[in-house]
Amino acid sequence: MTLSVRIPFLPFLVACLLAMLVLAPVHAQEQQLPVAGDGAITPSGIPRPPSDVTAVSYALMDFDSGLMLASREPQVEREPASLTKVMTAYVVFGEITEGRMALDDTVTVSERAWRTGMTGASRMFIEVGEEVAVEDLLRGMIVQSGNDASTALAEHVAGSEGAFVDMMNSQARELGMRQSYFANPHGLPSEESQYTTAQDMVLLARALIRDFPDLYGYYSERSFEYNDISQSNRNMLLWRDSGFDGLKTGWTSSAGYNLVSSAKRNDRRLVAAVMGIEAADHQQGGTRRANESQALVNWGMRFTATRKLFEGAHELGTPRVYRGADTEVAVGLAEDFWVMVPPGREDDLDASMEVHQPLEAPLAAGDPVGEVVVRLDGEVIRTQPLVALHTVEQGGLVRRLWDGAALGIQAAWPF
Repeated sequence: MTLSVRIPFLPFLVACLLAMLVLAPVHAQEQQLPVAGDGAITPSGIPRPPSDVTAVSYALMDFDSGLMLASREPQVEREPASLTKVMTAYVVFGEITEGRMALDDTVTVSERAWRTGMTGASRMFIEVGEEVAVEDLLRGMIVQSGNDASTALAEHVAGSEGAFVDMMNSQARELGMRQSYFANPHGLPSEESQYTTAQDMVLLARALIRDFPDLYGYYSERSFEYNDISQSNRNMLLWRDSGFDGLKTGWTSSAGYNLVSSAKRNDRRLVAAVMGIEAADHQQGGTRRANESQALVNWGMRFTATRKLFEGAHELGTPRVYRGADTEVAVGLAEDFWVMVPPGREDDLDASMEVHQPLEAPLAAGDPVGEVVVRLDGEVIRTQPLVALHTVEQGGLVRRLWDGAALGIQAAWPF
């Protein structure tokens, strides 16, 4: 005997059609997002950065957003020279902020610190056995670029220069400086290789200004006197442009002339690093690195604007999920979404959310599920991954079978 099962055709067809209408299409879906406005693609309407910048590498960053506005060979490793002292200051500032040392603490100058000062051209003129306040040593390092002050601070913080260097490199990793390694706290040439990049230096400068606003003011001081010896800050921009308030110069014969600078105008701050500038003498080198830094900052202030469009971890949509315990998942961005545009074009932006369908469980929070695309005049200026904001576990057997059948029907009969 043959056993057969008949399924009424009309109810079955109606059920299939209803399922297909409820379920989302398999292909990627694009959803327009409201706009109030990796790669950093220069939008149309923004001219190229100054062409007469001679620095081997440079980077210009917007402080609020962290967007790279302009760069040349930003990840090429170069000798930091005295830019090293920015990291030394970051570590010392952290110790002060955490209460492990104070500005009025006194430091006994070691022979090693004194000899370090005698090695290079930059020194604070501290003497062996002298008791010096931490604040004076900071000024000696930041304003006078004293190599002796840098070593004295390092020994006071960590007990030895080597232990302090370990702290510097650990901090560099925490800040995301992936192409930097420091061999000492002052930047003098070393038998051990030491290097950084323009990109890493603007990351560091931005972190220092952001994390230690109460201590950053030392970088705007034009001169400092110690032991009846007054020395001027080598950053010419502090005299030339009132918007500039830091940060640090550097030079060795092999590194060339370097400068990390920052300026604030009309509540907007930019950070710049120029490295590897060649010059015939210190006067020309100091002038050239100041000129090129100022040119980059002027360009950024004049021709670029930034806008935060969406907050990180904020729900942008709830697309359909298949084979899951839940039928929807909240999606958004892992980080704030910023864009660079020509000034005055912030309200002309068009943003869309593209979901890679079908989304199938299990999904973990943070899994990429699509991307947010921003366009200006039809040109894509920035994209950022769209991620699941929470976990969706795999559904039960019935849910998995039902959704599997639905996906199969859609694949065979897309609409």
